[in-house]
Amino acid sequence: MLVDYHIHLEEGPYNEKWRKRTLQSLLHFYPNPYPPSSIEAIRYETTLLENRLQKGCYHENWIDLYCQTAKEKGILEVGIVDHLYRFKETRTYFEKALDLNLETDLGQKQHHWLNRVMTESMQDFITAIQDAKVRWQQQGVTLLLGIEADYFVGQEQELAQLLALGDWDFVIGSVHFIDGWGFDNPDVSTLFLTYDLKELYAKFFETIEQLVDSKLFDIVAHIDNLKVFNYRVEDEEFNTYWYDRLAKKLKQANIATEINSGLRYRYPVAESCPSPAFLNNLTKSQISITLSSDAHFPDDLGNFVAENSTLLGALNVARFRNRKRI
Repeated sequence: MLVDYHIHLEEGPYNEKWRKRTLQSLLHFYPNPYPPSSIEAIRYETTLLENRLQKGCYHENWIDLYCQTAKEKGILEVGIVDHLYRFKETRTYFEKALDLNLETDLGQKQHHWLNRVMTESMQDFITAIQDAKVRWQQQGVTLLLGIEADYFVGQEQELAQLLALGDWDFVIGSVHFIDGWGFDNPDVSTLFLTYDLKELYAKFFETIEQLVDSKLFDIVAHIDNLKVFNYRVEDEEFNTYWYDRLAKKLKQANIATEINSGLRYRYPVAESCPSPAFLNNLTKSQISITLSSDAHFPDDLGNFVAENSTLLGALNVARFRNRKRI
């Protein structure tokens, strides 16, 4: 059974790259019927984008494009899980954890970023997905309500309170920040050069362990996404040690992870999470694993999911309802 458990409806910042990619996605579903370089073609594309902006990412017209793609690719179950940092209700949680110091380059850039991605209401998101569940079911696709929440050491109680605001089918835990630095943000990626990579990876993996120990999550997201810009530790003994240690931690906690193809088609490392060696360790340890494209646009839903499903071998794909594995 093909599933895609890690889908996003939208994410800023709202720059020229976002505008072009959103228009590209719209044109995938609604091709421009007019000759290139004509005024009619420009009007058509302007109207497409204007309608999308006015109605927003929670409108059924946008959400149901994901359903259309799922049907085309034979994906029977989809989880939409917008990032916790999208929601204005979570501002205090992120302000405590991120470096937002306006006197530093990192702080300025991350302050700018947070203000431009934290634009939505959690309840609006929940309502949109719950309403869409009925429409999707009529199309033969099961839609699940999830959320991807950043984990910060020491802020577990506050996160638990935020997660209690929704009746989720599953909750994904992720690590995108180390010492307040968003390491997957290309605008601040040069900070990798200031770290000893072994120390950085050890800290990242230790944070993953603490994420698991928090018992707040059902799935660990992209478990080795620190490799996003291809800064990697080329030490097999070091890597194997951490792969073994994390596999043991996941097994003891009975928590799932995912094969997430997002980095494969959207970032310089051009490799899914986890790496082949890490995945081999996880499957041998019989860790529960689900499948994810990490799509941020409807035409990317299901990317590499069918291919990745073959990597599970005899393992059944992990699936969830109401925070319980089924």
